[in-house]
Amino acid sequence: MPANGTKTASNTAGGTAQAERRNATDSAVAYVRQTAERSVDVPVGAVLTAADRVTEVVEPWTSRTAAQRELKTIRTQVTREFNRLERRGTSARRKATQRARTTRNRFRRDLTQRRRSVERTLKQNRAQVTRRVRKARTSVQERVTTFV
Repeated sequence: MPANGTKTASNTAGGTAQAERRNATDSAVAYVRQTAERSVDVPVGAVLTAADRVTEVVEPWTSRTAAQRELKTIRTQVTREFNRLERRGTSARRKATQRARTTRNRFRRDLTQRRRSVERTLKQNRAQVTRRVRKARTSVQERVTTFV
């Protein structure tokens, strides 16, 4: 720095480079520190969580009354779930039966309509053939009588 207290361009540029290097070093140190802390914190947290879960599982079974209360709760939950499953199964069975019945009835209606249509057409064709045969017979008989 000159005697009058002003900074020169070379001093300012050099100071900026040093500050950037210092910031980069500080950032690297902070990153390493954070990584080291995380590598310790994660396993400790996992152990504490596992310990809490084990305590939650074991705690209801530590005394006879607590165990009986826990069993009653479990029994109630199982019964409730069983009833829910039964209702759902009953409902599904009922719906499937209704769907089968509806399909069967629709099929029967369709079959009956087609049968009636075929029978009607057959009856009409039979009547028409019978009329034509009579007409042809009459025509043949008239021709035969004219030749005799």
